[in-house]
Amino acid sequence: MAAVTMSATAFRGGLSSSFLGDRGAGEDGHVLPARTAPWIRTAKPTRAQPMMKNVNEGKGLFAPLVVFTRNIIGKKRFNQLRGKAIALHSQVITEFCKSIGADGKQRQGLIRLAKKNGERLGFLA
Repeated sequence: MAAVTMSATAFRGGLSSSFLGDRGAGEDGHVLPARTAPWIRTAKPTRAQPMMKNVNEGKGLFAPLVVFTRNIIGKKRFNQLRGKAIALHSQVITEFCKSIGADGKQRQGLIRLAKKNGERLGFLA
């Protein structure tokens, strides 16, 4: 069996090797630390806030009428009117679900379907 010996300097300065070339080991056999670029700390990148925007904006059968109306009465008043119309339509759907005995999940599904149809038709342009 071959005996393995290791010097104490190998643990303090690191191990030297011939494959490191000129920059590897100094005159005393210790490994020189490689030059590395210092870490640059930057602020955490901020994510853009998601915008609630209709994918089908400007598309659909009623989109031109909706855009025209919004331009005439103003954005604030238009959004108030749209909110009232959506609330009224949701109430109609809720009453319909009560009359046929549908549960809450089915009611939510119908409201989501109404929203998707409104987007496709251009009511949410």
